Amino acid sequence: MKFSLYFSEILKRSFEDEGQQEREKVLRVDDDFEDGPEAMERVNVLAQFASETGEVAGPPIELPLMLGREKLQLILNALLKQEENTPYSFFVNEKEVTDDLAGILDESESEEKVMTILYQPQAVFRVRAVTRCTSSLPGHAEAILCASFSPDGQHMASGSGDTTVRFWDINTETPHFVGKAHRHWVLVTSWSPDGLHLASGCKTGQVIVWDPRTGKAVRTFSGHKQWITALCWEPLHLSDHPQCSRVASAGKDGDIRIWNIRHGSCERVLSNHVKSVTALRWGGEGLIFSASQDRTIKVWRGSDGVMCRTLQGHGHWVNTLALNTDYVLRTGAFEPQALMKPRPEFLPDEERLACAENRYQTALKCAGGVERLVSGSDDFTLFLWEPSKEKKPIERMTGHQQLVNDVKFSPDTRIIASASFDKSIRLWNGLNGKFIATLRGHVSGVYQIAWSADSRYLVSGSKDSTLKVWSLLTKKMELDLPGHADEVYAVDWSPDGQRVVSGGKDKILKIWRK
Repeated sequence: MKFSLYFSEILKRSFEDEGQQEREKVLRVDDDFEDGPEAMERVNVLAQFASETGEVAGPPIELPLMLGREKLQLILNALLKQEENTPYSFFVNEKEVTDDLAGILDESESEEKVMTILYQPQAVFRVRAVTRCTSSLPGHAEAILCASFSPDGQHMASGSGDTTVRFWDINTETPHFVGKAHRHWVLVTSWSPDGLHLASGCKTGQVIVWDPRTGKAVRTFSGHKQWITALCWEPLHLSDHPQCSRVASAGKDGDIRIWNIRHGSCERVLSNHVKSVTALRWGGEGLIFSASQDRTIKVWRGSDGVMCRTLQGHGHWVNTLALNTDYVLRTGAFEPQALMKPRPEFLPDEERLACAENRYQTALKCAGGVERLVSGSDDFTLFLWEPSKEKKPIERMTGHQQLVNDVKFSPDTRIIASASFDKSIRLWNGLNGKFIATLRGHVSGVYQIAWSADSRYLVSGSKDSTLKVWSLLTKKMELDLPGHADEVYAVDWSPDGQRVVSGGKDKILKIWRK
């Protein structure tokens, strides 16, 4: 008998609540050994569990080929001596085990060889896919260009061509405040990682910082000579105060300006791009990344404004940027699992900096200790970079047939999703940029995508007026969500996993829930 008694017992216990037929099918493995070594090789494989970093879990063990994901999880948890049953995903030869080992085993692979099963821990909490529209919120007089939830999941804001920023009560799903300080279209908004402020930028080049609790403008900054194209906040753990005080803005004029909301001043201007800046990211190591229509990405030090390097490779405008730590930087000290409780738990101010630092380091460790950047362009390609180390890209990611509109790393840093005007969403490996799958279902260009907090679902908004929810397990569409009367420009999934917000050309904001 090839199985150790230990793992046989694990398997037997796992079948206690299942049907007799399934139980007999797997436990019949031992009986097959009586038919000789050929039958044994047909139903068994020698396997070694290993983490992404190459650490092995226990010795190689013989496993039945019909063993499913749930049973693999039980065995791995036992090998790792986990007190709680942690969920994992498993990969063999870069293929995910979705059913059983037999389904992904390469027939040409030698039977003598030890099969390596790579395991990746998944979020212990689960977000349920949104299925229905619970509110359609009128109010905006022109198209909604941006909509997002605050990092603590307590507020929601939208910006529109009607020059207003509107704040919404997410519990009652009703209007809360209307901000009327802008004089032209509100093009971009960005929440501070502490959830205390919202920055918005308009077509006149003004940046306004709002207090979501009162709906009042706290600061108004002028300096850009053309419209604002991007906004991003300094990560909370880099701040010298429990509240975020620095926000960066980029404009059509090619400049990047860093504003201090506490002092009400412009700290510095970063000028080197020769065309419009299109995207902006502030990394957890203090570097600022800017993408431009001049086809370059520039890396700046946020502390003194020095330009460190220029990343070149794209053949057309660079439209969008994403960091593998984006989600943890966006949510600061707010742990999604704590926000999902019936009474959301919030840390006192004095503990927030340490919590944000700890969450960032955990995400960085999960990503292999390196902050990676992905860029999407009008040249139909994406590039994966390690910008703090070198100028050369890790991978050139090709496959899209039209320009790339949006790109996002999953919250667990492992998968990159890119949305394009070619009507598709593509998934890529977050470590090396290798292609994983194409998600097809939209009948027109995809504008924006958003991840669920547990990295198991993706939602997309499209020119075809629908939202679609995609499952990362099956790599297929989970739900089609029609309802908008026109193009959907903006979509976001709340950090507590409860809601999705969408807005677009029909001037209506919609909230979707389970």
